[in-house]
Amino acid sequence: MFNTVVVDTSVLISSLLGRQGASREILRRCLQGEYNPLISNTLFLEYEDVSKRKRIVDRCSLTSEEIRELLNAFYNVCRWVNIYYLWRPNLVDEGDNFLIELAFAGNANYIITHNIRDFQNAELKFPDLTIIIPEKLLNMR
Repeated sequence: MFNTVVVDTSVLISSLLGRQGASREILRRCLQGEYNPLISNTLFLEYEDVSKRKRIVDRCSLTSEEIRELLNAFYNVCRWVNIYYLWRPNLVDEGDNFLIELAFAGNANYIITHNIRDFQNAELKFPDLTIIIPEKLLNMR
């Protein structure tokens, strides 16, 4: 079954820092076509910004060039989605509103994140969208 997902930056960075683990497995499954990841300009810019931070690069076992190659491969399997309507679900972390907007515009089934609490108590509810941690999504199979 094809699952359309939004991969939060916390999961992408965790996949870069850990040689194993659920986040790395999520990224691998995206690259293999098991999941259909969505991306927007805002998420792309966040990925680029965070992945180049010195504290991330210093902790990563990959070289900067390897990180670049991995991100490019990931971008190639992502479906770019233009956001035409801003829902403003008023999340605890307002900076994450764009993830809900991307998920809704791209008809995603899941937002995969390590920050579940950031998505709780939103003013707008999307019953067909599941906010889930990587481990739980992998255990659903």
